[in-house]
Amino acid sequence: MIAIQNISKKFGKLTVLDGASAQFNKGECIALIGPNGCGKTTLIKSILGMVVPNTGNILFNDVSIKNKFLYRNNIGYMPQIGRYPENMSIGQVIDMIKNIRNYNSQLDEELLDLYKIKDLLNKKMRTLSGGTTQKISATIAFLFNPDVLILDEPTAGLDPLAAEILKEKIIKEKQKGKLIIITSHLLSELDELVTQVVFMQDGKIKFHKNTEELKNDTQMPTIAKAITHILKATAHE
Repeated sequence: MIAIQNISKKFGKLTVLDGASAQFNKGECIALIGPNGCGKTTLIKSILGMVVPNTGNILFNDVSIKNKFLYRNNIGYMPQIGRYPENMSIGQVIDMIKNIRNYNSQLDEELLDLYKIKDLLNKKMRTLSGGTTQKISATIAFLFNPDVLILDEPTAGLDPLAAEILKEKIIKEKQKGKLIIITSHLLSELDELVTQVVFMQDGKIKFHKNTEELKNDTQMPTIAKAITHILKATAHE
């Protein structure tokens, strides 16, 4: 579904991505993991077309995304920090995005209902807490029933109930065969969600393993402990 082919990206003299390659397929829930500054965000923004790599290519359903934008209609993106027009209400923001997307099929309003957002539609975005803004971002990411979901620190700022609702939604969408890519520093949350782990360091993809292989290789019982084991090992290299 998404093929990343030897992409590199520099910002000035700083190399942020260095020959990264990976294949992400339908039905996978992938944890994109690595230390701060490893290139995770730049990789995600490259997939979304927000960053243009200096070299390499990215394919979406076997078609290069270079100079393309319509493929993004198949992606739901939840940023780590959602930024919306402060003077608009929640309802106005959602309506604006609906108009931009020009989506004619059945909307997925499950999170809209579970988070009771319909009761808040007249609230201005500037008045919202960080957690409520995260709920809006999650709702919008899932709203258009995309084939691919890219979720950047999705539970950051959510209360335990809201986080659990989101995790259950992620599992449900994974079971439908969608491709889901998650970045998270809350490693304990990944065990029940992800099927594969991509570990990045210094702009390179160091490994891409399924979760059972990862746990066997590290002799750790959980993904969280396996990744912590790797992070400790790399910190001493």
